[in-house]
Amino acid sequence: MDVTLDSGAQADPAPARLSPAVADDALRAAGAAPPAAVVHHRPVVTELRLSAFAAHRGAVFALGPVTFLAGPSGSGKSQVLAACGALAALGAGATLEEAFPDPRGRIPDRALPDGQGRRGFRLGCTVDGPAGPVRLDLAVQAEPTLRIVGERLAVDGQILLGTALRDPGRRSVQASWLTGGAVGVTRAPLPDDRLGTALLPLRVAGSTAGQRQVLAAAEQVVVALRSAFPCDPGPDRMRAPVPPGEGRLLGDCANLADVLRRTRHECGNRHALLAAAARTGCAGPVEGLDVRAAADGPVTAVLDRGRAGPATELGRLGAGELRFLALALVLLTGPGVLAMDPAAELLSARQALTVLAEGFDRDLDRRQFAELLRLALLSCGRGHVRLLAAVGEAAAAVARATPGVTVVDLTP
Repeated sequence: MDVTLDSGAQADPAPARLSPAVADDALRAAGAAPPAAVVHHRPVVTELRLSAFAAHRGAVFALGPVTFLAGPSGSGKSQVLAACGALAALGAGATLEEAFPDPRGRIPDRALPDGQGRRGFRLGCTVDGPAGPVRLDLAVQAEPTLRIVGERLAVDGQILLGTALRDPGRRSVQASWLTGGAVGVTRAPLPDDRLGTALLPLRVAGSTAGQRQVLAAAEQVVVALRSAFPCDPGPDRMRAPVPPGEGRLLGDCANLADVLRRTRHECGNRHALLAAAARTGCAGPVEGLDVRAAADGPVTAVLDRGRAGPATELGRLGAGELRFLALALVLLTGPGVLAMDPAAELLSARQALTVLAEGFDRDLDRRQFAELLRLALLSCGRGHVRLLAAVGEAAAAVARATPGVTVVDLTP
């Protein structure tokens, strides 16, 4: 089972082909700041590595503020998003079973078991931030039991945390992390079903320079990973009135009406920006976005048509219009409006939300996609939002010609 972490390897071979396009002047014209060139004041994932993950082998993807995954069906776009989503879940404290509900589906194609019947996969990422570029690499055994068999956290080639499976009969891995001072390294067992990096803040006191370096690197990775929101709006689930709730948008955006109820009262500026976007992305005249709700009754969202006629319930809109409104809302809001669990110990101003979107251009026409792309550049240019999304070839062609957008071209 080729899932071990080679301590001498610092980079994966055969990077995937990238087509980055960056022009600061165009971003300034759109009202957004250019992407940070070197220093990231908010922790962000800038590279994803799929060393041996499903159809990907030795793949390295550079991620910019706005990144689109392009390629034909079967090229692995969904697998890239799944890897990012799984790392996000692990960073938030999920177990391996929660992060990888179908681990066998992540085993590399045609991978053969070793002499003990073991197979698995490898993935990793680089997180840039105040602590510098921090590398996280994972080796996961999927068969016969799901477990982490190796994890490495490193900065500038120095291993801050390393784990290894010493006894297959125990549900733990042997971990060692930098301590510094007279001790040098601390060794202790960690669970084999959770990300060790996410557990370090609970195990490291921070009383030495080495421990503080470990904590800074681990916290940077955890903050970046857990600040992710997987999103794939489902129009058929967005049409019916919804009961009033917390007003936190779900990943399928089924409770869009309840979230609009909240943003209308609590986020006036962002709600106004969303209404302005609706004038471009929805057919007919649009004066605003409103909601209707009886006392303790279901909430219905409507497009205010102004003097042009009666309001239109969102349930009567087309699939493209509904997906457009949901994605625009995601790009214009933040973690407080989305059903996610960012790092509570860090101010939201010091975190960057990463939106993971499957089929970003699905059901959209060219005009709607262009408006969402404008909103993405505006929000992501300011540094508080990043976008990683899969798109079709027509949308990818537009993105390739748009300054400030990174397009990752995948081939089967």
